Amino acid sequence: MSERTTASQAAPGERAGAPLRIANVSGFYGDRASAMREMLEGGPIDVLTGDYLAELTMLILARDRMKDPATGYAKTFLRQLEQCLGTVLDRGVTVVTNAGGLNPAGLAQALGALAGRLGLSPRIAHVTGDDLVARADELGLGAPLAANAYLGAWGIAHALRQGADIVVTGRVTDASLVVGPAAAHFGWARDDFDALAGAVAAGHVIECGAQATGGNYAFFAEHDIGLPGFPIAEVHADGSSVITKHPGSGGVVTTGTVTAQLLYEVDGPRYLGPDVTTRLDTVVLTDDGPDRVRIAGVRGEPPPPTLKVGLNSLGGFRNDVTFLITGLDVAAKAALARTQLEASLQRRPPAELVWRLARTDHPDAEGQEEASALLHATVKDTDPAVAGRAFSGAAVELALSSYPGFTLLAPPGDATPFGVFTSAAVPAGLVPHLVVLPDGTEHPIEPLSADLGPAARDTEQTSEALGSTDPRAAAIPSWTGCGPTRRAPLGLVAGARSGDKGGSANIGVWARSDAAYAWLAATLTVDALVKLLPEAAGLPVARYALPNLRALNFVVDGLLGDGVSAGTRFDPQGKGLGEWLRSRFVDIPEELL
Repeated sequence: MSERTTASQAAPGERAGAPLRIANVSGFYGDRASAMREMLEGGPIDVLTGDYLAELTMLILARDRMKDPATGYAKTFLRQLEQCLGTVLDRGVTVVTNAGGLNPAGLAQALGALAGRLGLSPRIAHVTGDDLVARADELGLGAPLAANAYLGAWGIAHALRQGADIVVTGRVTDASLVVGPAAAHFGWARDDFDALAGAVAAGHVIECGAQATGGNYAFFAEHDIGLPGFPIAEVHADGSSVITKHPGSGGVVTTGTVTAQLLYEVDGPRYLGPDVTTRLDTVVLTDDGPDRVRIAGVRGEPPPPTLKVGLNSLGGFRNDVTFLITGLDVAAKAALARTQLEASLQRRPPAELVWRLARTDHPDAEGQEEASALLHATVKDTDPAVAGRAFSGAAVELALSSYPGFTLLAPPGDATPFGVFTSAAVPAGLVPHLVVLPDGTEHPIEPLSADLGPAARDTEQTSEALGSTDPRAAAIPSWTGCGPTRRAPLGLVAGARSGDKGGSANIGVWARSDAAYAWLAATLTVDALVKLLPEAAGLPVARYALPNLRALNFVVDGLLGDGVSAGTRFDPQGKGLGEWLRSRFVDIPEELL
């Protein structure tokens, strides 16, 4: 039976009418343990979703699997469900999660055992096929510890159409956890690209949990956020949605919090996925009442013919020491420590030694901490002995031979392994997408027909050209102001959110009025960004405009080094880049202030 035929058999009430209420209860491996219970107790929901996977998480799970092949999944999900499985089944709530990580079959088996101990009988399905590590050499992917293709939503949808209560996946795109249930419920077909794109937008907003409800929000001080509740996407049959939360839960849902999350860890206006290419420049946000924001107008295009594959490899071993430097002559003291330590390592120089001097000191400080700076040294090598005590011990040996006030912030330590994240693309037809139903039968999901054509990757610096081909993609307004300006932090008129994409960082910046956006788009060019964030100098920087969101998105390639645990920046995942940018002073028109 084809997907198109299956889609046409959806009940009329499922294709129109009441929305499907899809909730999130986890944005990462280690998120709030009580979130599932809070969501079940807070009000009615139809689907519980949980996102547990990130690039670093896949490395952690790969190392777990090396120690014990029966592991490789997010154990915290089991603990959450142990408290809530009875309630989930009593209320007819469906559960969809990527907590299966590198071993979805293992998690499905563990869930079955848990249910047995509780005297319950949920129908558990799992989706597999993403794990390509055994075929890495054949596919030209090298020899990684983990190689996982980003599968889409149709395996999840098939499992739900066949009656599964719980669907466990490995590496699917984060938004697939929302798209799959919506496609199954409303009977969407594989080429219902606009509806699918709308669900991707909703899924992208709620995938990171409380970031959609006021967490990590630039303008948090304007709201009584408390401990934010987790988000809900009310998805409609046409793919539009309303982002909300349970009444009485903490946090806030506004067009600002939703905009911030839409800009999180994306690049160009065309957001590529395995099922659809989502045109972020067509997203329209409107207030729909207190703590309710409607997402509509999203246009979808065919997905590319390839799937992204995340590759996690062991990069070697690393170690860190931090010198505390207090008082006068900070630069000279740092230079002395650096010269001495490098001389001590000459017998077997490490492969890489990175220094960073953080001038956290203040003149005439009333507290010693405020009078001190931090000199960080990070070493990397393939030999754990070289990066271990040979390095940290050499730093300790300088204690009575170096600058006045010499202090290290930690005792000597051993080296720790670090991972390197890269990505590749493989033809979708080479990646199996397999659903294992509760009865143990296996059902393959065929890739989308290639004759629909791939979506183009964005190369424009703005989306103005895209807007000319689609009336839902707005043009950048012109800035015509010429009045007086005031030197002030950019964050007085712009919000920002930043994050990591492997070794690259994205910084999404948005304004809250048309006039402020016109000024922002005219002012915050690539050159201006690099001047404000000098660490980006010499690196490729792309700027993309999203006028419907009054937003600009910058992608800085290579800022985070090799990504995952290999970065040597003190903010290795770039989460604070947006707030650094907002703190920089620029000349802002008085009329905007």
